[in-house]
Amino acid sequence: MKFSVAREALLKPLQAVIGVVERRQTMPILSNVLLIAKEGQLSITATDLEVELVAQAEVETEAGGEITVSGRKLLDICRALPEGAMVNVSVSGEKMAVRAGRSRFNLATLPAAEFPIVEDIKAGQSITVGQEILGRLFDKTHFSMAQQDVRYYLNGLLLETGSGQLRAVATDGHRLALCQADVDGQLDDQQVIVPRKGVLELQRLMSGDGELNIELGSNHIRIQLDGIRFTSKLIDGRFPEYERVIPKESSNELKADRGAFQGALQRTAILSNEKYRGIRLVIRDSGVILQAHNPEQEEAEEELEVEYSGEDIEIGFNVNYLLDALGAIDGDEVTLSVQDSNSSCLIRQPGNDDCTFVVMPMRL
Repeated sequence: MKFSVAREALLKPLQAVIGVVERRQTMPILSNVLLIAKEGQLSITATDLEVELVAQAEVETEAGGEITVSGRKLLDICRALPEGAMVNVSVSGEKMAVRAGRSRFNLATLPAAEFPIVEDIKAGQSITVGQEILGRLFDKTHFSMAQQDVRYYLNGLLLETGSGQLRAVATDGHRLALCQADVDGQLDDQQVIVPRKGVLELQRLMSGDGELNIELGSNHIRIQLDGIRFTSKLIDGRFPEYERVIPKESSNELKADRGAFQGALQRTAILSNEKYRGIRLVIRDSGVILQAHNPEQEEAEEELEVEYSGEDIEIGFNVNYLLDALGAIDGDEVTLSVQDSNSSCLIRQPGNDDCTFVVMPMRL
């Protein structure tokens, strides 16, 4: 294998795939990237056995071939080379030589045959959507995914297709976020759970412009975007019936300025319990009083003007969950709907039903 390539042309695809290359690996080959050179194209593959990324670079090929080499070291070499440098790569025996100007590096390799790759994912359906659509669905919901929960199906994000819509749902058992978008074309009814790492990696890769193609298989999801092919295993499990968790809209509905509400929550939270982050909302016609206290007997209180007509309610929440939901709402106003002091709170943007946030109350 022998090829030459401009530094920048090699750097971009390496940076795109490096996110899934783990530093501490149980299998040494997983800290390597697979390089396949043929007919003026170099494909670079990285995997952690859950998520696989393949990126392309245009190169001048003298001799095709395939090999695996340390991804982190190859990236560090490319980064350290001067701008505009031409990089010459050749493999002889078990070493890969990288030359640029007066620099020369000899890297250890492992055979390409040992590198685990995902072949055909047996896609059941294929969907084409704008990157900004999928990016928005992920941005509005990803913060509600669980982390290392024993209910492994919560450590990911539900992607659901059907009735002309693509829907993303995430929940950690204490809160839920749902966002949906209309999609052209015929969609089959299907639910897949994309693991947390796959979601975060996709968010990093999406630039917001152009379209992407989503292929859904029984065990994998594959997304093609900007010359990068993303493949992830799916979480095998049944996602909770989330629609039963979403409360009906109640007559106790509070409307507030989103920025003012966020500010008041952030200020009051300074003196909340650092572990539980509890904050009390005393909701009355005259407005809302936000209260927090901590084990050091310190207290914070702030009054907030809101529009409210309903019963007087005192209810406690984890302030971080409220702030996450408010941060995901686009408009200047927000509505909170709550049945009583023991029921979940429904958070929405007035006049926009695309996104729904549910936060369970906490005892204070």
